Amino acid sequence: MTRIADLLAKGPTYSFEFFPPKTDAEQARLVATVRDLEPLAPSFVSVTYRGGAASRQRTFDLVTGMLKTTTLTPMAHLICAAHTRLELADILVGYRKAGVENLMALGGDPPTDPGAGVGELRHAIELVELARAVGGFSIGVAAQPAGHPDSPDPTSDRDHLAAKLRLADFAVTQFFFEAGEYWQLVADLAERDVRAPVLPGIMPVTNLASVPRMATMGAAVPTWMVERLEAADRSGGAEAVRREGVAVATELCRELLEGGVPGLHFYTLNQSSATREIYASLGLGA
Repeated sequence: MTRIADLLAKGPTYSFEFFPPKTDAEQARLVATVRDLEPLAPSFVSVTYRGGAASRQRTFDLVTGMLKTTTLTPMAHLICAAHTRLELADILVGYRKAGVENLMALGGDPPTDPGAGVGELRHAIELVELARAVGGFSIGVAAQPAGHPDSPDPTSDRDHLAAKLRLADFAVTQFFFEAGEYWQLVADLAERDVRAPVLPGIMPVTNLASVPRMATMGAAVPTWMVERLEAADRSGGAEAVRREGVAVATELCRELLEGGVPGLHFYTLNQSSATREIYASLGLGA
C-alpha cells in the first residue's frame, strides 16, 4: 500500500471522498460511483466515519474491501467522539493488521445516541498522538478555512490547527468556494512556521436546494455564486444549474492549481458525474 505522505512528497495528489452506505440502494450507488471513478486513477480515496459501532464497521469494511478488490489507495477516517482510548487503539491496530496505512484523525461530532459516552479523547490532536504511538500510519487532519465552529476566535483556531499539523503529515480542508480563503489559511500556518501540505476540499454545488445546507455543513455559499446558479435556473432549469455548479467548481480548481496547491480533494457525495466532468475540464486523469 502507498502512504499519502509519500505521494505528496512526489507532487500534486488528486483524491476523492466517499461515505459508507447504510442501505442496499446506497451500496449499489457507491459501487457504481467507484467503478466510474477508479479509471481516473486518483492518488487516494478517503472513507468517512460518522461514529457508533455500525458506522465504524461500515468504514472498516469499505476501506479494507477497497484495499483488497480495487486499485485504489484508501484512507480511513476515525473520530475521537464516543470512544475510549482502548477502543481507539484496538481500531487502529485492526487497520494496521489489515494493511491500512492512511488515517484521517478527527475530533468528531458529539454522539446523538443518549447511551453513548463522550469519549476519553476530546480533540483530534490526541488521536494523532495515539496513532503515532501505534505506528505505521500516514496521518491527515482536518482544516477549516473559515475556522472551526467551536473555536473561540480565529487566532486560537489557527494555533490549534498548527499544533495538529506539527504532529500530522498533511491536512484536508473543509469545502470552500473562494480561493482567497484557502490562501489565507496557508499564510496563517506559515506565520506559525507550519508548511505541511494542505489539500483544498472541493464540493461542487449542483442544485439550488443544497445551498442552504452548505452553511450548516461548514461553508456558506457566497452571494455571487448563488446569483450565478439562480441565473442558470432561470435560463435553463435544473440541468443548467448543475452545469453552472460544475463550471464554478472547475474555475476554483483551476485557480488553485495555478497557485501551486499540493493537490485537490473532491467531496463526491458518492456520485461521480460532477467529479468526472471537472477532471475532464482540467485535463486530469488522462
